[in-house]
Amino acid sequence: QVQLVESGGGLVQPGGSLRLSCATSGFTLDYYAIGWFRQAPGKEREGISCISTSDSSTYYDDSVKGRSTISRDNAKSTVYLQMNSLKPEDTAVYYCAAVFTLRPTECSVLEGSYDYWGQGTQVTVSS
Repeated sequence: QVQLVESGGGLVQPGGSLRLSCATSGFTLDYYAIGWFRQAPGKEREGISCISTSDSSTYYDDSVKGRSTISRDNAKSTVYLQMNSLKPEDTAVYYCAAVFTLRPTECSVLEGSYDYWGQGTQVTVSS
């Protein structure tokens, strides 16, 4: 049974940091590209970052570029999203998603590219 479980969210002050984790099970992470998405209240879900299976390709949306780092630990079946200098506009539910791929250098932040999704973790940035 494929599962993705996000954790690491919470309440943080502006300027603070969080490390989100996406723990996977039921499949071999080595063969899956991973994307991070978020959905703010009243807004559509948006893709913010992704990482290819080879770890050689990453992508960041302009909204998080320079403040975030995506990484993966296949041995732990976990993908991380380190977020720094958090802003109130980062408040959202954060989701990770996975897709099997034979293209080791590619990843996408298009929702339709992904087959499996986690339930999300809430991030609230507020003083």
